[in-house]
Amino acid sequence: MSEMTLDQPAANRSLFFRRWLRNPLQMGSIIPSSPALCRKIAAAVERGPEEYVLELGAGTGVISAALLAAGVPAHKLIVVEIVPEMADFLRGSLPGVTVICGDAFDLANTLPAEVHGRIGTAICGIPLVLLPLERQAAFRDTVESVAPGRGFLLYTYCATSPLPYRRLGMTARRMAFTLANLPPASVWRYRPAPPQPIAALHPT
Repeated sequence: MSEMTLDQPAANRSLFFRRWLRNPLQMGSIIPSSPALCRKIAAAVERGPEEYVLELGAGTGVISAALLAAGVPAHKLIVVEIVPEMADFLRGSLPGVTVICGDAFDLANTLPAEVHGRIGTAICGIPLVLLPLERQAAFRDTVESVAPGRGFLLYTYCATSPLPYRRLGMTARRMAFTLANLPPASVWRYRPAPPQPIAALHPT
């Protein structure tokens, strides 16, 4: 479990805000997720004993810490963060966790080959709702390349599904909602939609 100091929350907020100023499109909020939202995300995680949890766009690691507190072993948590400063911060605050400074849209090359197909849950901290459909589809595909059939969790501030899941060939389910976040937030699970029967595709 990560070690916390009394001044770490303030440091987290400052680092988070500086990153937001540099690139608002990489982040969905100017402050880290609340403890209530972090706990709801952790509660939605699915993972077999030998599977990993993958967090994409971890920010200052508040969700990572909640995952560890909920029982995910540090050596089974992989964090991908594209900003070097944030990745360095995470390495120092999340001992035992694999922190990779890399591109969440190129997971086949970003993640070690030995974890491909062994991801129980991928968690997305990237504001996909702000991206065009082709980038949303690219994210779907990159997760599928390392976690086939598993889909991903997405936390969002939208009241309804932030993704056009039918156009993306996915199913959607809202797993949780909390008012104890600024703004109020939901946790959605997206999975690849099962193939339709041929008769349904070509009705007579």
